[in-house]
Amino acid sequence: DGANKKETDFLQNQGEIAKAAAKGIAGDKLYEAVPNFLTTPAENVMTNENNAWIILGRDRPASVMSGYGGKGDTQAASIDIVAGRMGSEVRAFDDDGEKLFVNPSFKKDAARIYISQKSDIDKYFDLIPGKVGNAKAKSGIGIKADSVRIIGRESIKLVTTTDKTNSQGGEIKSITGIDLIAGNDDEDLQPFVKGDNLVEALTELIDMVDNLTGCVDTLLMTQFEFNEAITSHFHTSPFFAAPTLPSEVLMAKGIRTMISHLQKTKLSMVKHKVNLGLFKQNYLSKTGGKYINSRFNSVN
Repeated sequence: DGANKKETDFLQNQGEIAKAAAKGIAGDKLYEAVPNFLTTPAENVMTNENNAWIILGRDRPASVMSGYGGKGDTQAASIDIVAGRMGSEVRAFDDDGEKLFVNPSFKKDAARIYISQKSDIDKYFDLIPGKVGNAKAKSGIGIKADSVRIIGRESIKLVTTTDKTNSQGGEIKSITGIDLIAGNDDEDLQPFVKGDNLVEALTELIDMVDNLTGCVDTLLMTQFEFNEAITSHFHTSPFFAAPTLPSEVLMAKGIRTMISHLQKTKLSMVKHKVNLGLFKQNYLSKTGGKYINSRFNSVN
């Protein structure tokens, strides 16, 4: 689709052997539409018959007038690596058989690695600022495809602010961080949590809750002793100073209350302290089955 109609018609009229030879099977030649790239004198173009490109030139995200190359800026060298120019909308000819010429399209081209000495890299890829902001007139590398994977056989580091000056000679005055943004939407962008600090904070919080549990337990036992005293409380009779019998109402209620405290409150306090210990062991200990920190990945 989108190829030269005269050539496709000619191919259709050939024998089966000729057709099979143009289907690209087993790495054989494949006849397909490849866009006609609109080049500039400053560009060295390497391409093949299957829509793969390497353009050595000056900064150019779109038309010949775009980017810092289009403005005539110096020190704006670029390398544009593209596989699948124009993506699913690829056409080399219009319906009348006239050639169609295209510019770089950071939106439509299927897969790209773009390297530029001077660029507005975020603007070219239509990225929101996030917390780190959008780069302007800086060297940049952009990678875009349907799926991007970065694989390290041993490890991967994402490191920022390694030098005192940038590629343009400007002083780097502050440390800039790393944004991880899903959906190109920074409306609810929030900071990372530092795992060790979180473990320390939660451990301290659990210790405070445990101390509070001890305070409640002390209060419970004090109240238990008071209730026990009230249950057996008696008065001195005005008749011959003889002691009276304990109040039947207080005795019955006191016994029920003490039993309730032992069966419910005291037992619940014991279970609560055990649960706090299990929580610390399971989530806040490196040996815990659900330790909240990653065992492999770190941030600062």
